[in-house]
Amino acid sequence: MTAPSRASADRLARLLNLVPYLLARPGIELAEAAAELGVSEKQLREDLELLWVCGLPGYGPGDLIDMAFDGDRVTITYDAGIDRPLRLTPDEALALVVALRMLAETPGMANRDAIERTLAKLESAAGDLTSAPVEVRLPGNADRLDTLRGAVERRRALRITYYTATRDELTERVVDPIRVLVVAGRAYLEAWCRRAEAVRLFRADRIDALTELEEPARLPGEVRLHDVSGGVYQPGPELPLVTLRVGRGGRWITEYYPCEDVRPDGEEWLVSLRVADLAWAQRFVLGLGPDATVVAPVDLVERVRQQAGAALGQYS
Repeated sequence: MTAPSRASADRLARLLNLVPYLLARPGIELAEAAAELGVSEKQLREDLELLWVCGLPGYGPGDLIDMAFDGDRVTITYDAGIDRPLRLTPDEALALVVALRMLAETPGMANRDAIERTLAKLESAAGDLTSAPVEVRLPGNADRLDTLRGAVERRRALRITYYTATRDELTERVVDPIRVLVVAGRAYLEAWCRRAEAVRLFRADRIDALTELEEPARLPGEVRLHDVSGGVYQPGPELPLVTLRVGRGGRWITEYYPCEDVRPDGEEWLVSLRVADLAWAQRFVLGLGPDATVVAPVDLVERVRQQAGAALGQYS
């Protein structure tokens, strides 16, 4: 069983916008309406059937939304007061502004003019709301990204100091750059790592220092690049499987990390995900605090218990 999806919330938003949309287009063909709304004709018909039993308290004649069909055309004859499109709340408007600002900052983003025009219209409509001190910058500053792209273009090796989150350590290594790419709003350098003797992805914001070397980049013949169409982290069955019991405050992890299984268990969720390293999982779980409890594996349960006990000992 998977976590509850946003399907119901998405449908509610669609229904609230559907009535004013149809009011402005009496007699519109269902096929045309479905195409403009971005849904299938089957889905539109199901939405209309649901609208027929929606309305004001009382739910009798004159209370429910009503419509008339003429072949494949539909006209709203009673709107039950739902005659205006759904509006963004202040929080939703600000979230959309921040997301558009992030897109505008993303290197290599196509149609930047369209993004900036949309952002300008939204900021104008939102008024003082968007004047809050919110600044968006893509992780990995522009100078660093320029240096990385330059090394790729010049085919020069790089010496980097890199923070490895799974082991919580800084390492120095020489890499041969292949390309710079952006995945889910983060910039990465894909390069041949001479230390690992393999192709690796390095997050730009975790490169603590970098120096372009005089020597040319040298790749060992044909190399296999990462397929990032499904995201950067794509865990395989060979990695350890961790199961956590998470409370309401920890459910966000299911949106940020690829999970193999999410099952409601009373007021909590049982979440299973694969991790590259149990030491990272240990720090991750401790960071969640009371919102997460380790169920499996036993090794991780013991690691967390010991470190939590040591931390408590510091207070006694």
